[in-house]
Amino acid sequence: MFRLVGLGGLAALWVAGVPLRAADYAGVDLRIPIAAQEGGSLEAVMVLPLGGGRHPLVILSHGSPREARDRPGMSARGMMPQLVAFARRGFVAVSVLRRGYGTSVGPWAEGSGPCEKADYARSARAGAADIRTAIAFMTRRDDVDITRIVAVGQSAGGFATVALTADPPSGLVAAISFAGGRGSRPPDSVCDEDALVRAFGTFGRRSHVPMLWIYTENDRYFGPALARRFRAAFQDSGGQVSFVAAPAFGSDGHALFSAPNGRDIWMPIVEAFLVRQGLHLPAVRPSTPSSLKPPKSLGAAGQAAFGTYLDSPGSRAFAVSATGGYGWRTGRVSALEARDGALANCARATGTICRLHAVDDAYVVDP
Repeated sequence: MFRLVGLGGLAALWVAGVPLRAADYAGVDLRIPIAAQEGGSLEAVMVLPLGGGRHPLVILSHGSPREARDRPGMSARGMMPQLVAFARRGFVAVSVLRRGYGTSVGPWAEGSGPCEKADYARSARAGAADIRTAIAFMTRRDDVDITRIVAVGQSAGGFATVALTADPPSGLVAAISFAGGRGSRPPDSVCDEDALVRAFGTFGRRSHVPMLWIYTENDRYFGPALARRFRAAFQDSGGQVSFVAAPAFGSDGHALFSAPNGRDIWMPIVEAFLVRQGLHLPAVRPSTPSSLKPPKSLGAAGQAAFGTYLDSPGSRAFAVSATGGYGWRTGRVSALEARDGALANCARATGTICRLHAVDDAYVVDP
């Protein structure tokens, strides 16, 4: 188990500038056994509230990079800010990498065949099987309320979540898909769109779990016209979905769920949906602005970089050199990892030995 703590007992994990008290949360790296391959397991990470009792469970499922060579470099910790956002609202939150991603056992199970004849339903069911495996593993824990389970997925993970609702595990009360789909290769192009639409209809015939779908107006994977076709096919087949067409976000709205500044948009939508499903969420503490000042040696570019550092999620550290150079590391799960990364980045950028200026929200040296 790793505690979300920093140096001197200060909170080490921040989400959008909101501090978390170290005594309230813990994180655990998990290996989830998978029956499909003897001795194999799925990479996962969990963030959970401390203090006892049973908590609802949320399982987060990732998207799939367009390039196959990028799959091994993925990490379950990549969704750490989203995990913490749900843990702050009372969930045991788990991010799991499906087969063939990161260090999860392979081979990759989600291939859909040739572009002109894609079998998207098969691909989604393979992803859903891994989500179901993670849910089964987590429901054996004493701190999980097995009657209140939520599945959340982005892109290919969102599509797999849709498939999960067509054959839901016991206790699944709600499911959320962010920009769900499959088969986007270059931007604004999808292999065999009609086959993908038909797959949504196939799942809609058996899906009875309340769903929330969120798509943006400038999604470069699954644009608004195609997203509306997904909804029509799913609903016309009997599926239940609350569909949200969110405004354009950044240069590609497909990143809404993963971007640090996206949570202010999607979290209120998600909260309202979950409350309608009977999941009454605890109040979240208000944000507290950071009082940290940048190192005096920094120029304009360095000061802007320090502002980015302050706004970044996860445990973080900022290092400087005697010549005015700098480096930082954010999005880590421990202060030690952030510290080592900042020092290494600074040394790499400047060619000199660096010292720490700050770790999380505490000075390491006098400003």
